[in-house]
Amino acid sequence: MELDELRQMSEADLRVKEHEAREEIFRLRLKLRTNQLDNHAAYRRARRELARILSLLGEKTRGEAGKEKKAS
Repeated sequence: MELDELRQMSEADLRVKEHEAREEIFRLRLKLRTNQLDNHAAYRRARRELARILSLLGEKTRGEAGKEKKAS
């Protein structure tokens, strides 16, 4: 998924995507360990997507915390 698409999602949607990405990584890791994974790049791609999602969630969390401090 493109970064711009992820940036437009709400925090709740990103949490759902995070859960899906973690499940996909689990399945891919299981296939990798049992030598059933044909495309090893898929595992790396899934890990990177999870990292992007977690980064955006962190940005949104820090952004909201910064807004609350400025309002006080």
